[in-house]
Amino acid sequence: MLPLVLLSVFGIVNLFLGFLRSNRVLMPFVLVVLALVFGLNLLDWNHAGSITGLFDSPYISQMLTVDNYSVAFSGIVLLTALVLLPFSRSYVAAGEPNLAEYYSLLLFSLVGAIMMVSYNHLIMLFVGIEILSISMYCLAGSDKRNVRSNEAALKYFLQGAFATGILLFGMALLYGATGTFQLSELAAAIAAPANQTLQPMLYVGVLMMVIGIGFKVSAAPFHFWTPDVYEGTPTFFTAFMSTVVKTAGFAAFLKLLVVALPAASPVWLPTIAAMCVLTLLLGNIGAAVQSSAKRMLAYSSVSHAGYLLLGLVAGQGKLSGPAAQGIFFYSLAYSIATVAAFGVLKLVADQRQREDYAGLAGLGRTNPLLAFVLTVAMLSLGGIPLTGGFFGKFFIFTAVAPVNIWLVVFAVVMSMVGIYYYLRPVIAMYLRPAEPGVPQTPIVVDSFQSITLVILAALTLILGILPGFLSGLL
Repeated sequence: MLPLVLLSVFGIVNLFLGFLRSNRVLMPFVLVVLALVFGLNLLDWNHAGSITGLFDSPYISQMLTVDNYSVAFSGIVLLTALVLLPFSRSYVAAGEPNLAEYYSLLLFSLVGAIMMVSYNHLIMLFVGIEILSISMYCLAGSDKRNVRSNEAALKYFLQGAFATGILLFGMALLYGATGTFQLSELAAAIAAPANQTLQPMLYVGVLMMVIGIGFKVSAAPFHFWTPDVYEGTPTFFTAFMSTVVKTAGFAAFLKLLVVALPAASPVWLPTIAAMCVLTLLLGNIGAAVQSSAKRMLAYSSVSHAGYLLLGLVAGQGKLSGPAAQGIFFYSLAYSIATVAAFGVLKLVADQRQREDYAGLAGLGRTNPLLAFVLTVAMLSLGGIPLTGGFFGKFFIFTAVAPVNIWLVVFAVVMSMVGIYYYLRPVIAMYLRPAEPGVPQTPIVVDSFQSITLVILAALTLILGILPGFLSGLL
């Protein structure tokens, strides 16, 4: 799997580039690497197979697979990283001495994300989660002079360690009940009549794995770390965390439930449904009462985990079914809009030193482009028609409706709550007067960042106008 190899190698090469003590070469290098890996990933489309050629060992072969499902979700995480990178220009301009390390950690985290969407063996799932998580622990505390960043890293690490322990215990119980970590063999062993005597061990293992992965994707009631960690982490890395981690987490979650645990659905299906309701409720209500735009986006990320959990409820089929299609489209639309929102917020926070709604006041007059892009992003996250977010919700709802119509009704009600808090930044930008002490000079945006913002807004609108272009991709 060439993308994994290249990301690993270039991540190490980038560390050596840091010895040049010149940040100007780092961003172009990483951009070229990401563009190259993204293109090579697309070349694997319709070339399904397992990773057997790299190693001649029965213990390693068949642990990772390349198929359209893995290529599609790998494409989302690589594209997200590619369009997010221009918003790290402030680190370049400030001469950040650790920039090479930051970029390398991002490349290594993408290795973990790709492993999570390509795994065919529970050990590979665990390795992918840990590579991604450890990189995020480090990046959450990257602003060492900021107490909030240190607090975010400590909370994320400690709670993540507990969640990892629960996940591993669940894997051990599954292995004890079935004797295998291979996904297809797990499915056959769980469905076998001879396994009925081990059902208690099996079901506890399934629930513990659901809890462990639920933490990684910010699903309630395992979401308590999310607002504080997102708020304390530097905004650039928060955007990466809320998009790449969530996309990889739900792709791995869906594969686990659909491929390995379909016969255990009487156990995990009610649990996922309950988590979905709780996540939608706490995420939307929590976002509605925030005064900080960044903290609002943190709770918003929790609410979007609830909508993606809806897709898992409907995911009792193949990885190419309506549920997988809905999760793929939703993840893409959500990632693009979230990068745009955090990108604008980072530019405002860097120059106005404010992350609340007051910092956005007057932006419609001083920076029409930033205001327009943030408006498009908020409308997409709120699920307004003619944006990608609308069809993301539409595909998820239509997949779930035949399974549980009441969950769809509840999700629609929660979407209405979401419209309220997504319109608050728009109102602040266009209608709210500036508060005393908040600078009203135009935000400086370089041409590269402006082009990226225009591309993100255009992609959001294209997904809302021509959804059929990608809706049947898987």
